[in-house]
Amino acid sequence: MTPEQLITFATVAEHGNISHAAQALHLSQPAVSGQLKLLQEDFGEPLYQRAGRGVRLTAAGEQLLAHALRLRETFHQAQALREALRGLERGTLRIGASTTPASYLLPYLIADFHGRYPEVLVTTAHGNTREIVAALGNVDIALIEGPPGQELPLGTGVTGWRQDEIVAIVPNGHPLADTQEQSLAVLGAYPLVLRESGSGVRQIVERAFARHGVAMRVALEIAGVEGVKEAVRAGMGIGFVSAMSIRHEDGVLRQVRIAPEPLVRQFSILLPHAATPSRAAARFMELCIGLPGVA
Repeated sequence: MTPEQLITFATVAEHGNISHAAQALHLSQPAVSGQLKLLQEDFGEPLYQRAGRGVRLTAAGEQLLAHALRLRETFHQAQALREALRGLERGTLRIGASTTPASYLLPYLIADFHGRYPEVLVTTAHGNTREIVAALGNVDIALIEGPPGQELPLGTGVTGWRQDEIVAIVPNGHPLADTQEQSLAVLGAYPLVLRESGSGVRQIVERAFARHGVAMRVALEIAGVEGVKEAVRAGMGIGFVSAMSIRHEDGVLRQVRIAPEPLVRQFSILLPHAATPSRAAARFMELCIGLPGVA
């Protein structure tokens, strides 16, 4: 049994799939399968079983997983310490971001960071909030819409960030196009266009309608902010987006605020291995906290 085998085992258990774990570890699938085979032989009994295209841990595997996760966390902390001691002359910063911060805040943050640390390679991963939280094992820092909403990896820090308002959007010519604000009861009388399941915006909108006891007439579910905006332009219904996403609109879409209580949410910064983050992740977080409003 080796530390590498235990880290590989923890990653396979996290992804529930050998192929996905191999991608996360930057190893070939045969290499991952070989490590699992050796580990299982060392224990002398099955640690996992095949389940469709994935794997499921046995009782013995579940017991081993707790130790493997602690080992992996310690290993990541040692890596972070090494990177911090090396400084930022070189290195890599892996950033995960959900749709709204990825589109409307991240470009400014990366430009600022690159100006200060031009030799650090920045890579990004985008998705909805649920997808980014699920990918925390593969990033150094993440920017998401709202609270995580699900269990986080051991050692992850959560910091409340800036606020954002969710607004309704309608096309020119819509009966509500000339109104500045409307209640959910009025908006709910029209067909609605919603983001895909897992979207932070969708979760907030659904909770608001439920809280006010208003039924939703969902005409279309579509992925991404731009998908919602195009569907609204096409006349499919009323959409809901971040106010940031329509800052530079050409006038085809009109913004309608939610009354009497605006839908306001707070973005969050997730920092895996928060006790010992890499210096790059720590510096990037400082830029996030100090980011002024973007016009």
